[in-house]
Amino acid sequence: MTVQPIRLFGDPVLRTKADEVVDFDKELRTLVKDLWDTMEDQGGAGLAAPQLGVSLRVFTYHCDGFAGHLINPTWTAVGGDDQLGPEGCLSIPGMSWDCLRSQHVVARGWNLHGEPVEVEGTDLLARCIQHETDHLDGVLFLDRLDEETRKAAMREIRQAPWFDGATPVIKQNPHPLFGGR
Repeated sequence: MTVQPIRLFGDPVLRTKADEVVDFDKELRTLVKDLWDTMEDQGGAGLAAPQLGVSLRVFTYHCDGFAGHLINPTWTAVGGDDQLGPEGCLSIPGMSWDCLRSQHVVARGWNLHGEPVEVEGTDLLARCIQHETDHLDGVLFLDRLDEETRKAAMREIRQAPWFDGATPVIKQNPHPLFGGR
């Protein structure tokens, strides 16, 4: 088991769009294993490579009875239903706020061998897919909160014992709220 330290809110790698994976090699397999081991050790539902300081488009997930990984993922909303529910992040430890997400998504990407993968999810799995794909675009779920909730979240983060006092960056989400990319 190779548990890695998780980058916390304020680390610039969390605000940088990750690079596409082009080599499906041993290093990629090691990265996916490290993501999995760290996610499981920390009790997370998902973990994206930038959260380990690696700027590649890879994430692992284990939620709602489903587990796996996606490389170079994209997702598409199915139907028009939204869900508002609690969301947290291993890079913002011990905190959660209600975040609006698409209720049902289909994600497409590749596995470790470069073979196509499709994952369809609703509820928690849909939320996890959207959250982790956001990480790959340098977007945090805080960016998706309504203004009042985001301000309250930032006040709480600034008081957290793990917060280092850096000036927080709130990004304007480059993608439509729903529909993926």
